[in-house]
Amino acid sequence: MSAEACAAIVQRADPERFTALMAAPVADRPALAVLYAFNAELARAPWASKEPMIAEMRLQWWRDTVEAEASSPGPAHEVASPLGKLIRTKALPLDLLDGMAQARLWDIYRDAHEDEAALWAYLQATGGALMALSVQATGGGDRAAALALGTAQALANYLRAVPALEDQGRVPLVDGRAEAVSALARKGLEYMDIARKAKLPRGAGMAAYLTRPVLELARRQPQLVAAGALEVPEFTRRKNLLWQSLTGRF
Repeated sequence: MSAEACAAIVQRADPERFTALMAAPVADRPALAVLYAFNAELARAPWASKEPMIAEMRLQWWRDTVEAEASSPGPAHEVASPLGKLIRTKALPLDLLDGMAQARLWDIYRDAHEDEAALWAYLQATGGALMALSVQATGGGDRAAALALGTAQALANYLRAVPALEDQGRVPLVDGRAEAVSALARKGLEYMDIARKAKLPRGAGMAAYLTRPVLELARRQPQLVAAGALEVPEFTRRKNLLWQSLTGRF
């Protein structure tokens, strides 16, 4: 069980994070690969079965496994085993790991978020927590700034996924009006500005290399969200990736 196997999972399931992973400092890649693979497994679980109970059982397995691995190694598993080692060596907070799995219960069902606060809580518990864990695993300590950056990144990804979620019968946006979508994007950019004031590890922050251009686009042209056209040009993608890998700024 190795970080290489985890990286292969990320490459298949989450190409943009894999690109960020390959641009991160070499020393940071093993830890990031493990966390990104864990995230990919959680994201996949709600969609792996049409039976809600089966999906819930998959997420519960991960919750139980994380708790058990925090104490001692369990049965060999390509993601759980290296994740357990990372939890124990880096003292990763179990509340964030467990919250990531618990938040994915929303993905199983077709209920809308109760309100905008519930949407933000979901984004923080998924992408925000992943960034905070990534920051801690790569030597950083500013949890609040990491949560802010990861929440903004989660919003950018979520807005791009709106049409697909709607096709699956989900109700992703509490308010889908253009002005409300633009306001969400503005708040996401404010989170980025909060995080930008902190000194976060460059490797962990690489995952957010597309966040600002996506949110800026959604702020200016919110109608692109519903149209599924919230795409960043390839030139901008490469420029942002290179700039952030060299400077650490996002």
